[in-house]
Amino acid sequence: MHPGTIHTTHWFAFCRRKLRADVMAAFPTLGTDQVSVLVPGKEELNIVKLYAHRGDAVTVYVSGGNPILFEVEKNLYPTVYTLWSYPDLLPAFTTWPPVLEKLVGGADLMLPGLVVPPAGLPQVQKGDLCAIALLGNRAPVAVGVAAMSTAEMLTSGLKGRGFSVLHTYQDHLWRSGDKSSPPSLAPLALDPPDLSEEKESVQADPALQGDLRRLTLEGEEENGEVQRMCGEKSLSEASEDPSVRGLNPDPTDSKTLQEQMDELVQRCFLHALKCQVRKADLPLLTSTFLGSHMLSCCPEGRQLDIKKSSYKKLSKFLQHMQQEQIIQVKELSKGVESIVAVDWKHPRITSFVIAEPSPTSQTIQEGSREQPYHPPDIKSLYCVPASMTLLFQESGHKKGSILEGGEVRTIIINYVKRNDLVDADNKNLVKLDPILCDCILEKNEQHTVMKLPWDSLLTRCLEKLQPVYQVTFPGQEPIVKKGRICPIDITLAQRASNKKVTVVRNLEAYGLDPCSVAAILQQRCQASATVTPAPGAKDSLQVQIQGNQVHHLSRLLLEEYQLPRKHIQGLEKAPKPGKKK
Repeated sequence: MHPGTIHTTHWFAFCRRKLRADVMAAFPTLGTDQVSVLVPGKEELNIVKLYAHRGDAVTVYVSGGNPILFEVEKNLYPTVYTLWSYPDLLPAFTTWPPVLEKLVGGADLMLPGLVVPPAGLPQVQKGDLCAIALLGNRAPVAVGVAAMSTAEMLTSGLKGRGFSVLHTYQDHLWRSGDKSSPPSLAPLALDPPDLSEEKESVQADPALQGDLRRLTLEGEEENGEVQRMCGEKSLSEASEDPSVRGLNPDPTDSKTLQEQMDELVQRCFLHALKCQVRKADLPLLTSTFLGSHMLSCCPEGRQLDIKKSSYKKLSKFLQHMQQEQIIQVKELSKGVESIVAVDWKHPRITSFVIAEPSPTSQTIQEGSREQPYHPPDIKSLYCVPASMTLLFQESGHKKGSILEGGEVRTIIINYVKRNDLVDADNKNLVKLDPILCDCILEKNEQHTVMKLPWDSLLTRCLEKLQPVYQVTFPGQEPIVKKGRICPIDITLAQRASNKKVTVVRNLEAYGLDPCSVAAILQQRCQASATVTPAPGAKDSLQVQIQGNQVHHLSRLLLEEYQLPRKHIQGLEKAPKPGKKK
């Protein structure tokens, strides 16, 4: 049996029964009816045997044209197609949309790339099989193995490798199916019941980690190997959540962990009301209050986790605060609660004292970033299209060749001189031969334009080439992309309350983490800042901060990050001196 050979057979009834039994044993949360749907009794069920890069035999079960399960050394794993139908089958962790490209490219998921939900991370042990989803959509996009337990993740301060990724959306296993995209599944409510104790952990084979992702079918890749490897590269550019800290209860405190968490929840609540929430922000979704305000008020070195408090749920905690007449909460739409009123004169708010961070704490915080930001080197380049190949082939270039502007000019000048096309009577003019006519001129000019000035010839040639750009980050290989790089876009929007918000897009293209930028702006502007998916842009995030904060953005991007002004649009929207924001 040779690597990459496919063996397909039809399964008999007893084989189906055995597979169902194996599925129920591996995934005890699935009910009998669900297993019967997953492994149907009448539809054709095929088995495909593949070989991973190291020679491990991988058995893939295919139903309805899609791979639903794969098996290695008697360990059974779900594919993303199955997880889209049963998104709660595995403990699910969330990451930022831009991270998906890295996972598909072969990287493992590093802990800084996690989005920590208000209810805390799912409870898993090292070696547990987990699902990975993107912020805003519960449909998993990857299957991985936890590299450490949840407790170890929190103790590490969310640093290091979090998950070894086995299979992703858009990999070869996914491509053997119908290649459908993840469905849009609404995220769970912020305060789901803790089912982690009821779920039996699904252990994964460590020998499989990093190998299964090289699966390929014969003929899909030369020599039967997938070109991307299971990467060791860090996802340092993936977003770190600035509002979530390591879970470090005060060791000198004699109170129980639950009592300490109760105090932390109340402290963050009062801090947020006193320093961040304004009357103009009301009504304020309770989920937004927690995610954008309470979490950012969590002291350095602590993690706010309401599930570990006596309240268990945000709604229950806010009910207590309403009973104390600090806030008023109403359900303005079905199932969605909002804070509609705050008594800022309440003694608990007026008497609340915000602790100043110690010099040691400030030093740690300032030094927490492993490497300071350095702007990328951005070059505008040109790609030779098929229509221009005749002009460039003499210089050894072909369709798809990438050239700098100076190289293009040199090639054109040499072509003109080599073919004796400089006008004898006027050295500033170039005679157009058939190749130049076909490449440079428009159809209606073919029989009327016989000569062109040098500058016009070079300008037209550059215009006919396809624009590309190269981005080089310090210490990394250059990245070449088609088109022109989108500038960082700063706009002002008007809220229904007639309040302005500053919106920033395209930070990721310049290696900037939207969450880090939002945290810096929130601190400097003393205003509410949120990070949301950018509308109309795939896998991109935008930062929204209350008020006109273009002046702060200008100082941050131009002076501190040293980004060229030409790559930022919207700086002119900064408020004029003396004008109210």
